[in-house]
Amino acid sequence: MEDKEKLTLGILAHVDAGKTTLAESILYLRGSIRKIGRVDHGDAFLDNYELERSRGITIFSKQARLTLGNREVTLLDTPGHVDFSAEMERTLQVLDAAVLVISGADGVQGHVETLWKLLKYYQIPVFLFVNKMDQEGTDREKLLSELKKRLDGNCVDFNQEETDYAAFAEEAAMSDEKLLEEYLESGSVDRKLLKKAIADRKLFPCFFGSALKIQGVEELLKGLETYASTSPYRKNFSARVYKISRDEAGNRLTHLKVTGGVLKVKMPLTNRREGLEESEIWEEKADQIRLYSGAGYQAVNEAGPGSICAVTGLSRTFAGEGLGEEAEGNLPILEPVLTYRIELPEGTNVHETFLKLLKLEEEIPELHIVWNERLGEIHAQVMGEVQIEILKSLIRDRFRLDVEFGDGNIVYKETILEPVEGVGHFEPLRHYAEVHLLLEPAERGSGLSFDTVCSEDVLDRNWQRLILTHLEEKKHLGVLTGSEITDMKITLLTGRAHIKHTEGGDFRQATYRAVRQGLRKAKSILLEPVYEYRLEVPADLVGRAMADIQRMNGKFSGPELEGEMAVLTGTAPVSAMRGYPREVTAYSRGRGRISVALSGYESCHNGEEIAALSGYDPDGDMENPTGSVFCAHGAGFVVDWDQVEDYMHLESAWGNGGEKTEPEGLPVTESIRRQRAAEAETYASEEELKAIFERTYGPVKKERGSFEKRVRRSSSDSVSAYRPIKKEMPQEQYLLVDGYNIIFSWEDLNELSRVNMEGARSKLADLLCNYQGYRKCHVILVFDAYKVEGNHGEVVKYHNIHIVYTKEAETADQYIEKTVHAIGRKYGVTVATSDGLEQVIILGQGARRLSARGLREEIEAASTEIRGDYLNRQGPTKNLLIHQLPGEMAELMEDVRLGRRTMEDGKKKGSK
Repeated sequence: MEDKEKLTLGILAHVDAGKTTLAESILYLRGSIRKIGRVDHGDAFLDNYELERSRGITIFSKQARLTLGNREVTLLDTPGHVDFSAEMERTLQVLDAAVLVISGADGVQGHVETLWKLLKYYQIPVFLFVNKMDQEGTDREKLLSELKKRLDGNCVDFNQEETDYAAFAEEAAMSDEKLLEEYLESGSVDRKLLKKAIADRKLFPCFFGSALKIQGVEELLKGLETYASTSPYRKNFSARVYKISRDEAGNRLTHLKVTGGVLKVKMPLTNRREGLEESEIWEEKADQIRLYSGAGYQAVNEAGPGSICAVTGLSRTFAGEGLGEEAEGNLPILEPVLTYRIELPEGTNVHETFLKLLKLEEEIPELHIVWNERLGEIHAQVMGEVQIEILKSLIRDRFRLDVEFGDGNIVYKETILEPVEGVGHFEPLRHYAEVHLLLEPAERGSGLSFDTVCSEDVLDRNWQRLILTHLEEKKHLGVLTGSEITDMKITLLTGRAHIKHTEGGDFRQATYRAVRQGLRKAKSILLEPVYEYRLEVPADLVGRAMADIQRMNGKFSGPELEGEMAVLTGTAPVSAMRGYPREVTAYSRGRGRISVALSGYESCHNGEEIAALSGYDPDGDMENPTGSVFCAHGAGFVVDWDQVEDYMHLESAWGNGGEKTEPEGLPVTESIRRQRAAEAETYASEEELKAIFERTYGPVKKERGSFEKRVRRSSSDSVSAYRPIKKEMPQEQYLLVDGYNIIFSWEDLNELSRVNMEGARSKLADLLCNYQGYRKCHVILVFDAYKVEGNHGEVVKYHNIHIVYTKEAETADQYIEKTVHAIGRKYGVTVATSDGLEQVIILGQGARRLSARGLREEIEAASTEIRGDYLNRQGPTKNLLIHQLPGEMAELMEDVRLGRRTMEDGKKKGSK
């Protein structure tokens, strides 16, 4: 068996079409079972759950193994009831081919069309079996015509291949150009070309018969043996998880298909892939590999490509997950549209029960178990009322709890009408992240998509990946009713990190807040689920039916007459159509019928009313905040959503008029800025910082004084530099210097610090002493000492300046911010630092800024004035030796006195 080619075959149908009976007949004819079971007798081989046997329906997908020619086939029987269609959809992702069963007595029903769309979406080749042809009134030609009309025009009767080959060949040839060319040349069609046309979904073989009486089943099996193709496999290990269940002993089973390589017992497995955080990554071993057939299984040591197996030992897998080289599967199209409150027996621990029910969600992913924090209740999103009855039985059997379900409500969704930029900022003390997102409306049914146009010069690639991960990991809630958002494209425009203070969790908060802030600004609309229906009523009742559809705010086309019946098709809100099938049966006296299938979501017909009834307060939702967190004076504070743009640190990256603009030229991220500082100082220009500040706080009020600066542009590095304009001082002037920032920015001090940090500090202090003596300002030199445990801080008078060593847990930035805030409005204050973020905050407190390079030029300019202009103006007051020396020697001695040269340098220059 292991050496044979493997084929995974699924059987799908509308409920009561005879799907499980067909599976029983196939297994019987191929010797896998000795007796054909029946659903109505409760002894079907594949319906092995008590609930399935008692209710006569398939609830969970099952598998059976058989041999078909030279291939090993795994047959997957899927649920037919619409309430369990999500279980069926998960199975589609591992199929090589599908058999779609149609009831000959009922024809193409509404759910059949839904199945057909899903098979097209997953690109699965389809073989059709029209069942119950033994019943009176069934007409093969009429049914085939209906299949061509409502499913695909290339549905071809393959029973004719044996009975009327000419007619068969002519009809099959019309489905594909190569088949047609061959038919026109030879009058026949090659089976290899037929097989390829079927695999490419250009041709759909149809077979007719009765599964209960085993009529036409053998022809179907021969057709599968001849024309079904196996999917290609990868060389290296890969697998797709399609289901999670538990055996009778409670062991967790991961059902998967090996899509490449070989899976072996005790083989280590992991979900490690790009974009996942370390906390999300798991590594576990496959303890046991089981090949199930019905309720029984065979334990094997390995499973090759194409094998469908169940693995024990994996605790964190989920349906749709890809392992190895297999990518994750698509999100399911079919989703629950009803939500119910779960009513627990009195005295039950709500939180413990919630955790237990989450285990059921692993096995039934469409069962969304939700904890409503505001109401303190457990809610379940389900597909329909039949599923509710099954869930009650499962909960009773699994957890010994008798629960009830309250009145059902509709699961609404939200989207936006126009593009909008959302900004999120998260900056409590020692944290920093800012994110700008563009939210754009997308086509109905498209869901959410994510992208980035942010340059890696603005924000590192790793941070961008993390932001996209945070966008995908969460169900973001809208602001109208707190419902999940959908049908949007969210694009990362720009963002900012801090080299010291940014952590991964900071971008999570900033990203979530950016989405919510954008939604709060946007024009949001409520979406409701809509059924696609087909309503058949006697012709004399079509007026009543049309009036009902209009009353339900639905749409219809037709009517079309089919004999004595009139047919209406269209869409209508799920909220309005609940209970309508019973109404149709009543007013048509059993002659009418309606079939519905979920069509998708459309604008809610009474959205304002639903939003008002929900009572949702988006700004009061603490789990999903709309505002941002900023920092000032060493403490974080919350800014409401409508004021975030007044405080944000980055400019808007989205142009006016609703047009996207590329975020080129935005300020670089703080981490990049710090990395480049070792080679060349780079920081925001005066105009850039002024624009950021004025956008945040309003126009800057300039204070004139001896530190007023004029800007000159350097031709070598295009970096702003500052020159003093000597003027009278109308008020006392203070210069605050970020010590370590200056030391690491000046090349000579930086080199000295690597040898002797104390020497670097002393040299900077001496230079500032000389500077203070000439400028007559108050100089405060600040050094970080926040990492010194138990340090209470210290202020030292050093000659004519003050040196501050900050206390434990206080940085130089924080001390400077605090000091500027205290004296900035009363005195003229300048801060020397090249920290871009600090410069923005400085402007906000009314102080001026001076870069490390600007301070250097200030000190050098002061030295020049001391040596030149000042001495020349004052004239010699004493007959000093320096005054008698020649000009060049006098200049040398003055440099030596001020510490700019050594005597050794002077001797060398003198010898020259």
